[in-house]
Amino acid sequence: MGRLSKLEARLKRKARIRKKSRGTSERPRLTVFRSGAHIYAQMIDDVTGETLAAASSREKDFASEAKGAENAGGSNVAGAAIVGKLLADRAKAKGVEKVVFDRNGYLYHGRVKALADSVRETGVSF
Repeated sequence: MGRLSKLEARLKRKARIRKKSRGTSERPRLTVFRSGAHIYAQMIDDVTGETLAAASSREKDFASEAKGAENAGGSNVAGAAIVGKLLADRAKAKGVEKVVFDRNGYLYHGRVKALADSVRETGVSF
């Protein structure tokens, strides 16, 4: 039996995490996806299958926020922190105070950690 590829290993971790975590309307699931160039995050109510709030490094809001920050891009820690702040602001506007964090199989490190810390600093707890 050969080794798993990076993607296969991440998908196994993702399945293991998703078995245990479910989002509700009171406490939605905050999920993160990162590509080589961008980072995306959304808050999902798994009961209704509805996305309550979303943010990514491809939006116009991100570009305007990133202009003020030095070296902020979609593929670095500074950019991930901006996406986390945007998402938390949108969640608070919808009345979301608590979430279940779903790192989507990624290690809790670097961009994923920066996004999570930024969401926490803005006042959404998990």
